[in-house]
Amino acid sequence: MAFLSDTLARVKPSPTIAVTNKARELKEAGRDVIGLGAGEPDFDTPENIKAAAIAAITSGKTKYTAVDGIPELKAAICAKFARENGLSYKPSQVTVGSGGKQVLYNALVATLNPGDEVIIPAPYWVSYPDMVLLAGGTPVFVEGPMQTGYKITGEQLEAAITPKTKWFIFNSPSNPSGAGYSAAELKELTDVLMRHPQVWVMSDDMYEHLVFGDFEFVTPAQIEPGLYDRTLTCNGVSKAYAMTGWRIGYAAGPEALIKAIGKVQSQSTSNPCSVSQYAAVEALNGPQDYIRDSRVAFERRRDLVVAALNTCPGITCPVPEGAFYVYPSIAGCIGKTSAGGTVISDDEAFASALLDETGVAVVFGAAFGLSPNFRISYATSDAALTEACARIKTFCEGLN
Repeated sequence: MAFLSDTLARVKPSPTIAVTNKARELKEAGRDVIGLGAGEPDFDTPENIKAAAIAAITSGKTKYTAVDGIPELKAAICAKFARENGLSYKPSQVTVGSGGKQVLYNALVATLNPGDEVIIPAPYWVSYPDMVLLAGGTPVFVEGPMQTGYKITGEQLEAAITPKTKWFIFNSPSNPSGAGYSAAELKELTDVLMRHPQVWVMSDDMYEHLVFGDFEFVTPAQIEPGLYDRTLTCNGVSKAYAMTGWRIGYAAGPEALIKAIGKVQSQSTSNPCSVSQYAAVEALNGPQDYIRDSRVAFERRRDLVVAALNTCPGITCPVPEGAFYVYPSIAGCIGKTSAGGTVISDDEAFASALLDETGVAVVFGAAFGLSPNFRISYATSDAALTEACARIKTFCEGLN
């Protein structure tokens, strides 16, 4: 349409939302569909958090709040960073938004000028490149292949940095791969960043608490204190506390950047939901049992899915360190034809045929910038995952 902006033409709708919506529509039409596209815990929000929200409503805490977060929540966020990450922030260094996505977007809008480059490791969360484009910047992709655990090296990061580089977006554990960087692997990257003082770091730590085995989570400003003054450490309550619909994300960083983010928010959405903010205070300050219990369930599901997928002809599935995703390669399926007659020319064709012929909805790898792969979210029941993997195996066995 002629009246739409040129900027909007540069971006595309979220493929993960599109897959989730298509699966929902097919279910409503009576199809037997197992949706593995949504990055959303299937557990309910813990009772103590819901009770805090109800208390906020009954006590009248339903008015406008400070644009970038109530003092109680900012204090809880500061305490969380000190307790869990060894990072010291003041409330004036904290911003709260309507979900983690808004915080990232606000930061990019507040800082990017035309021509500014943002380095994004691939595979990447689908929204990073489009948020950069909407903010007027240029995404620069660095591929972390399956052979290196979907992680990039310091040498690759060094090669991607130019005088135009403004941000490096870092996400560990990763959506879509579940890859987590060890302290040594992250130190390799921060050593490079220390040599380039014009580059700021946006660390998306949303899956911090979803790590498995003996893997230990670390964040850039924790590994390299020299980056503290140019790092925005981002997080939220959606994945850790099963609060996706509550829409609370937060970040901490230099005061000047936080103030700029607040300025953007003041002229767009204003404050996040007041009730959700009080619920988030309880999430961060209250009992943390849910995190431990959900981690056990997610690790069990990870192992179930990885083992099952690695029995499928043409599929190779590495074991991720965290999050609740796997990102298997389908290199062995490319060029074959499905039982329903679809030529598997790429991972999008694979995902489309899989949904049409088996009712299993996954997200194709090209959406995340690395092919030929697909992403499964195993944030659903063991029974649904077992059935979905059985259908995927049957589909792969039918390729010829």
